[in-house]
Amino acid sequence: MSLPVPHIGRLPAGPRNSITDVAGVRVGHCTLDDGAVQTGVTVIAPHPGNLFTHKLPAAVAVINGFGKSAGLVQLEELGTLETPIALSNTFAVGALLEAQIRHTLRANPECGRSLPTVNPLVLECNDGYLNDLQRMAVQAAHFEAALQALSEEVVQGAVGAGRGMSSFELKGGIGTASRCVVLGKAAQGFTVGALVLSNFGRLPELILAGEPLGAQLAGQGGSDSAPEKGSIIMILATDAPLDARQLKRLATRAGAGLARTGSAYGHGSGDIALAFSTAQQIESEADCVQMALLADHLLDPLFHAAADSVEQAIVHALLAAQTVRGRDGHVRMSLRERLAS
Repeated sequence: MSLPVPHIGRLPAGPRNSITDVAGVRVGHCTLDDGAVQTGVTVIAPHPGNLFTHKLPAAVAVINGFGKSAGLVQLEELGTLETPIALSNTFAVGALLEAQIRHTLRANPECGRSLPTVNPLVLECNDGYLNDLQRMAVQAAHFEAALQALSEEVVQGAVGAGRGMSSFELKGGIGTASRCVVLGKAAQGFTVGALVLSNFGRLPELILAGEPLGAQLAGQGGSDSAPEKGSIIMILATDAPLDARQLKRLATRAGAGLARTGSAYGHGSGDIALAFSTAQQIESEADCVQMALLADHLLDPLFHAAADSVEQAIVHALLAAQTVRGRDGHVRMSLRERLAS
């Protein structure tokens, strides 16, 4: 059984169908593929400048908070993003937090002295089924390698932070997508892009583009009744002029796209969505910040774009991933290989 890549929803995708359809956003991976070490780092750079001095409006929606991320408390309080977004495995958070700080210090030597400290942002999922977490394999050099690999072309599947991730008892990983909308009397065009680190779901519950595909596959090969213990990180970028309050509303709609794929946000699942806008930068030394904002009554198409792009990104992660063998002989078969078997 072969499966073409379905298009989710009615909104058109951007030219790359990727988070990098939002101008200025780039993504880089560093993949660790060595026997029991199946992990990596993915970095999202929201704009090419100095984020510490030119922050972006941002917000987080914690759908289910079973996670060990760094930086979310201050982001929730202040509503700004001031470092790239680093994704990896659970035990890599400490190493990447330090790497983020050192990256900021190189461009801002007075950070932590005459300037405020930085709020490094690191988000994680547990890839321990395929990856030997106890080896603590991810180090600062891997963060730097991901930075060096930043590109508008985003490789998907079992790469970077997604190397060891599992979804629906199959191979998961990195997925990305975008949707375009036209808003208001001036017919302004805007883009919403999503990138997911997909590591959640039980096979019988998988819904792919509205079809109960998981129930069919589980019936063929059986599946245990273990509870949901996975996680997903959902990053939303937009060029629409939104503030932190509006971005939190946008981030919350990522849950709609997640639910459509068959997730009920289980007790042991860490489901976190973060949204940022590239439309206007916030200078750290400014005494007064003035921002042009979309009116709230125009937000509905952006909400649809957020839900559709997240669902599409999850589908892309499943369909792009290849089968991976990891620690102790553990294997996660790709969806395409499972369909072909």
